[in-house]
Amino acid sequence: MTSFPLSSRLASEALGTALLVATVVGSGTMADRLTTDTALALLANTLATGAILVVLITILGPISGAHFNPVVSLVFALRRELTAMSTLAYIGAQILGGVAGTLLAHAMFGLPLLQVSTTIRTGSAQWLAEVTATFGLVFVILTGLRFRADAVAWLVGLYITAAYWFTASTSFANPAVAIARSLTNTFSGIRPVDLPGFIVAEILGALLALLLAGWLLMEARNPQSLTETEPAP
Repeated sequence: MTSFPLSSRLASEALGTALLVATVVGSGTMADRLTTDTALALLANTLATGAILVVLITILGPISGAHFNPVVSLVFALRRELTAMSTLAYIGAQILGGVAGTLLAHAMFGLPLLQVSTTIRTGSAQWLAEVTATFGLVFVILTGLRFRADAVAWLVGLYITAAYWFTASTSFANPAVAIARSLTNTFSGIRPVDLPGFIVAEILGALLALLLAGWLLMEARNPQSLTETEPAP
């Protein structure tokens, strides 16, 4: 695999996160303008987000890995696939890209560029939803890379599409996106004061996925550890 310089990888992460957030905020704004049906607006927001993830991961994955998410970068750092300095740089690029994506969406829809969300998203149910959403996302990435690396873009896009609907939080699953969405007082916003709970939940979900995936995939890496009663693959 071609190794791209750090500058290219950071640009890829910033661009990808910017386009992801612009899609989330922009499609939410468009849907909110076109319908008063909240369920229909969420469906439109969901489909746009799932679709852009497939595109972005496919075209930018070969450059930077297409993390677009600080907890994904953290997981790869813990797997020793990303250095500490690169991880910090990735996270910085993702946050800056996410904020740029929010500003871009505001500009495209003629909204004030600088906003602060007033949408309340807090409480144990929301936090559990974020643990679940992020756990599932990271688990899908890690197991997908092991068994179907060629399909990871689709797996992630489909998972997020589903998670929008089965989680109470509508599956932020991404601290950079959460920070960016705190800066928009539109359909997809979250109050800045609610960010710490979401970010802690997202980190916890990612770490749980890393632990479980590591354990489940251990046998595949070490077939000699299978017991005599377990058939070898």
